Amino acid sequence: MSQPSRIDTRKTGGTFDVLDLDALILREQADSLFSTIRPATYSDGVVTVVFGLLMYWQTHQLVIFPWMALHLCTLLRMPLMTAYFADAEADKNIQHWIDTYCRELRLNTAGWGLAPILFLPDSVPLTSIVTLVIMGFCMGGGIAVAPLRRATYSLVLPMMLGLILGLLLRPSLLNLSLASFCVAFLIAVLRFTKAQHELLTNALRARFEKAALAERLEEQVRATELASQEKTRFLAAASHDLRQPLHAIALLGAALEKELTDRPEQRNATRLMRAVNTLRHSLDTMLDVSRLDAGVVVAERQPVALHGLFQSLNQSFVSTASEKDIQLRLRSSPLWVNSDPQLLHRMLSNLIDNAIKYTQHGGVLVVARLRRPRREKGVHEAEVWIEIYDSGIGIAPEQQARVFEEFYQVGNPGRDRSLGLGIGLSIVKRLSILLAHPVELRSVVGRGSRFRLRLPMARPRIAALFGDDQPLPLLRLQPPARLPKRVLVLDDEADVREAMSQLLHAYGIEADAVATEAEAAMALQASTKELNPFALLICDFRLANGVDGLKVGQTLSQRFRNMPLLLITGETAPERLQRVREAGVPVLFKPVNAERLFQAMTAALR
Repeated sequence: MSQPSRIDTRKTGGTFDVLDLDALILREQADSLFSTIRPATYSDGVVTVVFGLLMYWQTHQLVIFPWMALHLCTLLRMPLMTAYFADAEADKNIQHWIDTYCRELRLNTAGWGLAPILFLPDSVPLTSIVTLVIMGFCMGGGIAVAPLRRATYSLVLPMMLGLILGLLLRPSLLNLSLASFCVAFLIAVLRFTKAQHELLTNALRARFEKAALAERLEEQVRATELASQEKTRFLAAASHDLRQPLHAIALLGAALEKELTDRPEQRNATRLMRAVNTLRHSLDTMLDVSRLDAGVVVAERQPVALHGLFQSLNQSFVSTASEKDIQLRLRSSPLWVNSDPQLLHRMLSNLIDNAIKYTQHGGVLVVARLRRPRREKGVHEAEVWIEIYDSGIGIAPEQQARVFEEFYQVGNPGRDRSLGLGIGLSIVKRLSILLAHPVELRSVVGRGSRFRLRLPMARPRIAALFGDDQPLPLLRLQPPARLPKRVLVLDDEADVREAMSQLLHAYGIEADAVATEAEAAMALQASTKELNPFALLICDFRLANGVDGLKVGQTLSQRFRNMPLLLITGETAPERLQRVREAGVPVLFKPVNAERLFQAMTAALR
């Protein structure tokens, strides 16, 4: 036996070296041998009786009966070896069992090898029968025991050498010819069984290697899934913890900016709010991914006029393009498409923003084309193709599939903050699936890229859906029409309560801030007795000690005459965002600026 070989499957952080392949192969070979014992014994016994009676009928040699008895005795020992399958320690005793099998097999086949020596008849037909029977046993049995080379020798050699010796002991031209033929047959059988053994061994080796690799792959997949879940939990917790202080900073900054109006110090407050808004935008972008994954964003399809949509996009990005001294052209189009106007606006915004970021010279062109049904080209219904061309750095073929992954950016190894987080195209990909608007990319390195959206055409409506500016509500809210006079804030963070109170007071809103459900209930009860009730309850989603703010807010709202409820949360976990959506409660995501807060308060009152 050769030295046992082992699988060396490599994995990040370590090497696996656990499977003794030769031991596994040997056990499988032994299983194959022992599983054929009973059927082989039955067939051998039947042939022995028929063959012995035929030989006695033709030759009347009494020696045949002792041979039959001796051979049947050795044959009856074979089924006893099936105890191998009942051995709980067969793996440890595998060599013992194989030695036993080969020994018993040699005893059994030696009986057949003894037959031509004892009573080989002078008749040519009977000699031919003896030769064919032994050769048949060699060929059939050789194939059955081919998985193990030792078993092959134990089966073939005693029978064939006995046959050859029996022919040589009765010299004649026919017997010498048959002996020569038997020698050639023996060599052929041994070579054939060797090839079979190698083929079966290699098949078993490949099988176990694949099984080992599949097991390692499964372990890696489980580890990757676990790491992804841990990462998701970590990012959700980190996002929530980051949003809490940023939310307080945004509210305090807005209050400070209001108090410093028309004073020289207002410039620093404005710079502070600009930095806060930049950070808020980055967190909101990541939140959008969570909202799309959670199914919170629902598409509301309707006919959309591309003319008004392109006007809105042009107004949003013309100044950005001018600052980089590149051209931005959106060709006006009379076409209409069937889509969600706000989500389509977001898709095109991300694509145009991406094109401008990676274009240093030349410009960006946005066009819409009508494609009539052409079955030979795969277009079965009238479509509108919106294409965004840029003369930027381009994308290499091997990177084109990856640009739609989160945080992957081309040509930004230093993570230049001005180029964003690398999430914009991943949002485009999610929205394309949500809206069923396929996205196609064609790009040449150094020459630019072309992104194409394929949308179903729609019939025009009387009035356009877009005015001068109608961006996605996820990013911007319009100024409020009216504000409540008195508000109750329920938040377990002291900084947030203080910041919210100062901001609301700065805009003339009376605000009380509490930390627990009990304190909120007491404040609401007292306000009712004072005939100065709260007009709105603003509640955090996650309160102290894991208390569910959504449930608390709904309970308090129902208890006090269905008081309007506004939920504020820093959660980004998809399953929790789904709960908020199913509840139907107005919600803002931290950090919240003053404009969005007041707009949401006004909407909640309505």
